[in-house]
Amino acid sequence: MPNPDFILSSSSIRWRYLNPVYYLKRPTRLALLFIAFVFVSFIVWDRQTLVHEHEEEILMLKEEVEHLQIELEELKHDGDVSVKKSNTRTKRADITKTDDLSTDPIEAQRREKVKDAMLHAWTSYEKYAWGHDELQPQSKNGVDSFGGLGATLIDSLDTLYIMGLDEQFQRAKEWVANSLDFNKSYDASVFETTIRVVGGLLSAYDLSGDNVFLEKAKDIADRLLPAWNTPSGIPYNFINLVHGNAHNPGWTGGDSILADSGTEQLEFIALTQRTGDPKYQQTVENVILVLNKTFPADGLLPIYINPHRGTASHSTITFGAMGDSFYEYLLKVWIQGNKTSVVKHYREMWETSMTGLLSLVRKTAPSSFTYISEKIGNSLIDKMDELACFAPGMIALGSSGYDPDESSKFLNLAEELAFTCYNFYQSTPTKLAGENYFFHSGQDMTVGTSWNILRPETVESLFYLWRLTGNKTYQEWGWNIFLAFEENSRVESGYVGLKDVNTGVKDNMMQSFFLAETLKYLYLLFSPPSVISLDEWVFNTEAHPLKIVPRFAPGEEQKPRIRVRTRKEGRFRGFSNSANPRYVPYPHS
Repeated sequence: MPNPDFILSSSSIRWRYLNPVYYLKRPTRLALLFIAFVFVSFIVWDRQTLVHEHEEEILMLKEEVEHLQIELEELKHDGDVSVKKSNTRTKRADITKTDDLSTDPIEAQRREKVKDAMLHAWTSYEKYAWGHDELQPQSKNGVDSFGGLGATLIDSLDTLYIMGLDEQFQRAKEWVANSLDFNKSYDASVFETTIRVVGGLLSAYDLSGDNVFLEKAKDIADRLLPAWNTPSGIPYNFINLVHGNAHNPGWTGGDSILADSGTEQLEFIALTQRTGDPKYQQTVENVILVLNKTFPADGLLPIYINPHRGTASHSTITFGAMGDSFYEYLLKVWIQGNKTSVVKHYREMWETSMTGLLSLVRKTAPSSFTYISEKIGNSLIDKMDELACFAPGMIALGSSGYDPDESSKFLNLAEELAFTCYNFYQSTPTKLAGENYFFHSGQDMTVGTSWNILRPETVESLFYLWRLTGNKTYQEWGWNIFLAFEENSRVESGYVGLKDVNTGVKDNMMQSFFLAETLKYLYLLFSPPSVISLDEWVFNTEAHPLKIVPRFAPGEEQKPRIRVRTRKEGRFRGFSNSANPRYVPYPHS
């Protein structure tokens, strides 16, 4: 029979390990117990987290399978289409979610101020100009500057979506679905209609996934296509939306304008990618092939192109009005195609043009402001448009495609030009820039045309430079420009431009690009880099973001890869700036 005293003694020994006093007297064992507790807790928590994340990934994969099944059915019905449709559906959380990233409270406050400005502009448009192209805030009425296509409404769709203004976006979407009508006998600008309407609708489609935007984009693009029916393929710049009669303005002598003819590629290529219809892409890419045949050694084209011969006419060379966005799209089509070999010639043409741009760069005295001059024949003109202030952002965006030395050189140039553009604003009494500036020896700069119509180009470049360098100076400059707009341009019923930046006298127009570009770039300037990531989106020249879709030659297309998380990554893997971590970026060619 067991000894009762022994049993009692053994039991006491076992129970003492549950007594806190035992461990308080033995700190080493208490520390070991604590470490064991933390280790076990971590394992349990990490396993639960992984299970939860894997469940989320399974749901995401199921969604992808459903999307692929839908696309497969579509391809079965569209067997004669040689260009495969691309899935650009994007989850709302991937675009606008900022809660999971640490945000500077000053940035958050400024972002909300810009959002309030957008609400003020949009609410005024809704109240006084709903469905019209633009609002005249002083007289509180709408005007149809672009044939009554609802330009401000369409231009604002993606800005509303990105800022999370859901109710306003839904009302705008209903107008697009039920009231937007392109069957109007109006001679539309091919350029303006493409960048504002086609671009705005495609961006809304990429962001929301709603097919109504894609169908409307196809409708208006089909009405524009006859403009390219010229002997050379260089488009006429105006076309009647009902009858399809195309022509050029009389003041160009029958020529087409460079920017107006070479700034449709992003939108029409995107339309082909999303519909599977090759006609859009083939039409606009032919323009680049034609221009490339006689592309000059310095890559600088005059602003007038003969649509019959496809060659340049003797005229001004400029990175300002009528030239600007041609150069911008050479770079951005390369980015849109994910920099593959199929779009390599766009990058090559752009680099050639950047060599030419360097020949136009000059500095002022005494302050050494860097600027881009214009050229007629062999003569340089010491003038720079505010429109040309898109160039610092473009150069910075393209600098990463060079070798390290060249990349540094071009990035430095971008920063110098941005400083000049910022001083276009700082040099006037209102702190708002004039339309263009002249440079004189010993006088630095003087404003030429002195109006300000709420243009976005400088804040666009500040946005790119902040994204690409992380230098908060660009945020401060952008904030100062925003405050100047608030002080000088905000009125009871929206925002207006200034007739004269020296006197502050106001005009009576709220340009649609103020909502599409100026306020969007300011909002993104104070948002985390994952909001419309530059790794996944490319902006058209009206600031409408379009999804980057890799382009490959026939037989070259890579199979999509599904990212599988390895065990060692667990919960504590480094987070990416990518807006959508489900996709692995394709390698650059």
